[in-house]
Parts: sequence; structure tokens; C-alpha cells
Amino acid sequence: MLFGVLEGVTEWLPISSTGHLILLENVVKFEVRPAFFEIFEVVIQLGAILAVVVLYFQKLNPFARQKTPVERRGTWRLWSLVLLAALPSAIVGLLLDDFLDEHLYNVPTVAAMLILYGIAFLFPLKRPKLVPFGGQITKKTALGVGLFQLLALIPGTSRSGATMLGGTLLGLPRTGAAEFSFFLGIPTMLGASALKCAKFFWEGNVLSRTEWVMLAAGTLTAFLVSLVVIRALLDFVKRHTFRAFGIYRIALGVVVLLGTV
Repeated sequence: MLFGVLEGVTEWLPISSTGHLILLENVVKFEVRPAFFEIFEVVIQLGAILAVVVLYFQKLNPFARQKTPVERRGTWRLWSLVLLAALPSAIVGLLLDDFLDEHLYNVPTVAAMLILYGIAFLFPLKRPKLVPFGGQITKKTALGVGLFQLLALIPGTSRSGATMLGGTLLGLPRTGAAEFSFFLGIPTMLGASALKCAKFFWEGNVLSRTEWVMLAAGTLTAFLVSLVVIRALLDFVKRHTFRAFGIYRIALGVVVLLGTV
């Protein structure tokens, strides 16, 4: 349950959900087999993704009867841009999944990335002229956000943080960058969960009844918490920059590094 709460909060805030789950596992010592935890920390993110589908169902549903033909085409176009943005991480993640798990999923890496990108949030680069979000977002902008998402393959970076930062640097307004990051999470996390589950079962693993319950509880908790956090984050970015998240990331990264010395 605690992991589900943490996932629901950190998946959308630019502070790294995977990094926080790794840190929490080292503190709480989740008494499960390593193979199960590898899929647990990814699959519970589906609960967070489901919250996006629920909150934005009307906007993301191209078959809504109340939509005009023009609006339906706009929805299909939005999905095409989301899938285009998801392509880079899908390709690279598939090729490097085992390497990343073996070499980068550790506390020092998480701490370093927390600090590095925390600094980036404190000193953002000068943005180009703002472009409207939605129907006018270009394929180039969508692909650019997708390339920023590649950074999040390193734990501690934050998928939402990398894509929101990338979106704003490419000219999207903060709320637009946040929403596109939410939408991009749908195919990205579905793909990541499918890959982890396929590897888990391909290697002959089987989930016990207790593990199924733990997975369901974590996913449901992440979903319920995400419903609240997404609304709160959008309200926050309308009035503030990401500076507060940068300060938090740096402080947490320093504390973690000092704890490993």
C-alpha cells in the first residue's frame, strides 16, 4: 500500500517515481523476491496511467459521439503525436533493458540524477516563443519531447520531469507540457509493463496468490492517489515554475549520497 501511495504521488511530480521506489525499497526492505519487485515497481504504474485515462477520457476518446468530425480528427492526430513521441524510448528501452537493470538501478545513480536534474529545474534554459498546445503541436515538437523522455531511462531522472522540462524548452506552455507528458505516459508505461511481465513469465516465474494481491493493492492505490495528484499538479504549474521540485530533488539527493558514504 505504501508503495502504491508513493507511486501515485511521484509518477506525476517531476521527482522520479522509479527513483523513489528504489530508495523506499532500500529503507523498508520489501520482503519479496527480486524478480517480483522488478515487475511490481513497473506494473503499479498502470494504476497511475489509468487515472489519466479516466480524467482525460473525453479528450482522448476519438469515438465520442458529441465530437464533431474535426474534433475526432484532432483526437486521432493527438494520439499519432503521442505514439511518435513514445517511439524513441520504446526502441532504446527494449534494446537496453537488461543493461539498465543490471548497472543503473542502484541508490548512487538515483541520488546523482536527483541532484543533476534538480539543478536543471533551478536554472532552466531560455525558452523559445511559446507555441499553442493541442492541434498546433508539430511532429518535430512531439519527437523532441520523446527524445527528452530517453533521459528517464536512467532511474532518478523522472519521466514526467524530463518530458515536462523538454516540452517547456521546446515552446509548450507549462500546462500543455504537463498534459502531453501525462498522455505520453500511457503508451510508455503500457509498453514497459508488458516488457517486464513478458520477461518475468518467459523465465518461468509464476505469481503466488499473495503476490497477485500485493500487485492489485499497489495498482489500485496508485490509481486513487493519482486522481488527486494530477489535478493538484496542473493547478500548481499554472501559477508556479518547477523550481520547488528542483530544490526538493537536490535536498533529497544530497541526503541519500551522505547516507551512502
